[in-house]
Amino acid sequence: MILKTPSFYKDFKCIASKCPDSCCQGWEVDADCESLEYYKTLTGDIKERIDSVLDNDEFGNTIFKLADKKRCPFLNSENLCDMHIAIGGEHTPYTCRMFPRFINDFGGTREMGISFSCPVASDMMFDLKEPMSFVSEINNLPPQLNEIDAQTYFYLLKARDKAFSIVQDRVIPINQRLINLLDFGVEIQKDLEEYTEGDDDIDFFDVFKNPELINPQWLERVEQGRAKPVSNKIFNENIASYFIFRYFLTAVNDYDVLSKIKMAVVGVLIVTYFGEDSWTIHLWSKETEHSQYNMDRYKKLLKSAKCLSVDNLKKRISQ
Repeated sequence: MILKTPSFYKDFKCIASKCPDSCCQGWEVDADCESLEYYKTLTGDIKERIDSVLDNDEFGNTIFKLADKKRCPFLNSENLCDMHIAIGGEHTPYTCRMFPRFINDFGGTREMGISFSCPVASDMMFDLKEPMSFVSEINNLPPQLNEIDAQTYFYLLKARDKAFSIVQDRVIPINQRLINLLDFGVEIQKDLEEYTEGDDDIDFFDVFKNPELINPQWLERVEQGRAKPVSNKIFNENIASYFIFRYFLTAVNDYDVLSKIKMAVVGVLIVTYFGEDSWTIHLWSKETEHSQYNMDRYKKLLKSAKCLSVDNLKKRISQ
């Protein structure tokens, strides 16, 4: 299998107890089947402790019940994981082992990156000075079975390269690059399937008032946000590049590439309106990308909300 990652991917290191916004706080963690089977083999205090906090959520998934202040029940007073200490990091839940990494499999190619939801990863990507680039290597993993259309995949792969070239053309101001990116998305979408934008009249700022609130700081930023021109800063290019890498090729599954393009543009507006720093995009990512409920709502609004139409987005970034 071919593994493709951002050039900075291997530089990421978790800072554990020093983290300013621990990934062990705010989220309910699923207990995956493989981990659950291992926990059955344990004895003693750690097994009793694990068993005592297992529960089912509204979707029937097995989860670990959160403690006070939405802290993971294994997060100790030093902000370290008692489960990791007791049985080793390799036996913690899959979600914990992988965070903040994400994986997209496309048959014989696997793409992996790191998410803005981690403050360290957010700082790394926000502060990049060179255009975001990627490296590929061969590993021993077998190709993943899939039902994607090969012709569509390779078409989108070539189109994504073009999207990167549009976003990373520093001769052109970033707001014009984003307009060009939207226009490109409209043309690419025509080659996939019909895309109908909706007329939901939700206010632009209300889009970001998620039903599932993880960190109150995010709502504070939204309520204090204001519309203003997009700065011609490198971090805006980095944000758009992140969304293109993470989501663009997933259109091979739903044939909706224009919504992925919109995500890249809206990502820049999030930082423009709510705070031009890495903490802002970190808060948004933790609230949205890691909440299935919030993410499903957001994906729906990308098509249905009038304020997120191509024309309205172009007006915003033209200011």
